[in-house]
Amino acid sequence: MLVATELPRVFVLKEKEQEIRLDDPEPKWSVQAVLNFYSNNYPALTTAKISRPTIADDTILYRFETVIGTKG
Repeated sequence: MLVATELPRVFVLKEKEQEIRLDDPEPKWSVQAVLNFYSNNYPALTTAKISRPTIADDTILYRFETVIGTKG
């Protein structure tokens, strides 16, 4: 018998060379909504991009990649 299960989502933010794992606040939310939710606590997320999901350790892993640019 084949049973389908939904994998939990995990979000990773790299800040100051350290990876921070963020839990999924609400599985029904879009990934963008989760990014917006955490941007209140992590201001760098206001300009972050969302990587393509990867599957690792029976979770769906999303990386929030901050974009640090120069003015000019």
